[in-house]
Amino acid sequence: MSGITTSGEKKLRLFSGRAHTELAEEVALELGTELVPTKALDFANGEIYVRFLDSARGADCFVIQSHTAPINQWIMEQLIMIDALKRASARSITAILPFYGYARQDKKHLGREPISARLVADLLRTAGADRLMAVDLHTAQIQGFFDGPVDHLFALPMLADYVGDKVDRAKLTIVSPDAGRVKVADQWCDRLDAPLAIIHKRRDMTRANTILSAEVVGDVKDRVCVLVDDMIDTAGTICAAADALFDNGAADVIVAATHGVLSGPASDRLKNSRVSEFVFTNTLPTPAQLQLDKVTTLSIAPSIAAAIREVFEDGSVTSLFEGVH
Repeated sequence: MSGITTSGEKKLRLFSGRAHTELAEEVALELGTELVPTKALDFANGEIYVRFLDSARGADCFVIQSHTAPINQWIMEQLIMIDALKRASARSITAILPFYGYARQDKKHLGREPISARLVADLLRTAGADRLMAVDLHTAQIQGFFDGPVDHLFALPMLADYVGDKVDRAKLTIVSPDAGRVKVADQWCDRLDAPLAIIHKRRDMTRANTILSAEVVGDVKDRVCVLVDDMIDTAGTICAAADALFDNGAADVIVAATHGVLSGPASDRLKNSRVSEFVFTNTLPTPAQLQLDKVTTLSIAPSIAAAIREVFEDGSVTSLFEGVH
């Protein structure tokens, strides 16, 4: 007999960047493991240095990094971590992006614009990622930007079950904040057996986070309305949509979104809004000033950990989210 045989045992290693270590530690706890010790620092000129303090040779490596502010720094750190693992002879490298940076720039609205979501996917692939795992991409087409397997995880079951347990479902109406979210809102309707309403928005495409008008399509009078979205950034458009619902006779408004980006004036807008509750997941860290009574944060760690386990054990990630797509 020629050749060499080995025990063939697979090794899982979980690595975290510095952007949102709390979530990474929760994921590690769910998996029953620990994060690989990592030395990471910034040089005086802003360059990033990373070195892992444990072997990655022959291991299935999962690198978790949420693209929170300062977003460009954390994307670069994840790329450097992936490059380090590639050069350390990792068996496979999965980049986990609880929040995918630049996801909103997934197509050209005007001439001479970039498609930055594709650029991020290309950078991750070039750095050495074999696989991507992301939570609630802004649009499903982003899966096609990466030349390799993409596991698309969904927060909808967790968010919908939380809301459904809190309110009288007979009085519930699910509201899509724009035409692009109708498909997701429809899935909420199916899960909670509730009717659908839509906010028709006219946007100013030359100015970010700006809408010109909002009209309600559907009956929301005396209803508990749940506005559902993938992310809330400055909260201007979602608060304007909530005002439109109240102006049309809504009894109450709850906002449910996967990613609480919560930039700039979001803090004041959430505090001053008539919305009774904002429900997010912890794909991004919640700023200290937004840890309010009306802000609820649910942990996405169990879903990420379950997906990691399915990938590592050659199982089915799709089976974790049957009926959601």
